[in-house]
Amino acid sequence: MNTIRQIQALNKRELENAVPPAASWHADYRDTAYISIGGLPFDLSEGDIVTIFSQYGKPVDIRLARDKETGKSRGFAWLKYEDQRSTDLAVDNLGGATVLGRMLRVDHARYKRRDDEEEGDNVARLMGDAEISDREEQGRDSNRHDRKRVSRGMNEKSADRC
Repeated sequence: MNTIRQIQALNKRELENAVPPAASWHADYRDTAYISIGGLPFDLSEGDIVTIFSQYGKPVDIRLARDKETGKSRGFAWLKYEDQRSTDLAVDNLGGATVLGRMLRVDHARYKRRDDEEEGDNVARLMGDAEISDREEQGRDSNRHDRKRVSRGMNEKSADRC
């Protein structure tokens, strides 16, 4: 609870003194788009957490700490946003929020992957492959469109030669 109050006090002082974003305490974390989340209800899944935190940006990676033996949530997680500015919003707005009777602790984090963790967009896989499939399909459509444009350009050049 003290950490939450300290963050709220820092934000209040910055707001009262009209501190520019470059001088904000958040600027110390410009090199990371990860946040740490504590105080999570044990019943929440990764999808539930993504749903809550997606109101401040697009989450691209989530690591919910689970018990190795039982697989149950341990009540804390790390979440990475696509855009680092979303971390500032989540820290400022969700720190101290109550979810299912538990108060969330949200702060910036410098998360380091373990050797056995895969890299990439695990949120898309967790939420269903629709986003990945859409991006792959868009990529294929774009490639087809580019090939058509190139072949049209070649046909125009060969027609000019005649």
